[in-house]
Amino acid sequence: MLIKKLDEIRKSDRNVRDKGWESSRLLLAEDGMGFSFHITTLGAGGEWTFHYQHHVEAVFVMSGTGSIEDLATGERHELSPGTLYALNDHDRHILRAETELVTACVFNPPVTGNEVHDETGAYRPAKAA
Repeated sequence: MLIKKLDEIRKSDRNVRDKGWESSRLLLAEDGMGFSFHITTLGAGGEWTFHYQHHVEAVFVMSGTGSIEDLATGERHELSPGTLYALNDHDRHILRAETELVTACVFNPPVTGNEVHDETGAYRPAKAA
């Protein structure tokens, strides 16, 4: 059994910050669950282009408002508490935060915790052990 506490994760190297967002990685690849689980906070007024080419991601909005735009179709969806979006087709997208957005995110395959977004907005795949 694994027990993780958000306040402890936020004080550790599992808490990652970059360009207007912060991700507290409660579960990572090393935890052996087959997915990673993050609480991510995105700053009000921010806009980010992401394209997870090597991962699928599901995101549940816990608080705040914003939107997500599918860059392949131009479709834009409003985000508010209780909304889930799943990037099940490696969807290239723009995420916009009107207010501070707090989300719970699941990645498969799990991230290792050392990833950084590359120039395309993707995480590189984890190296095989």
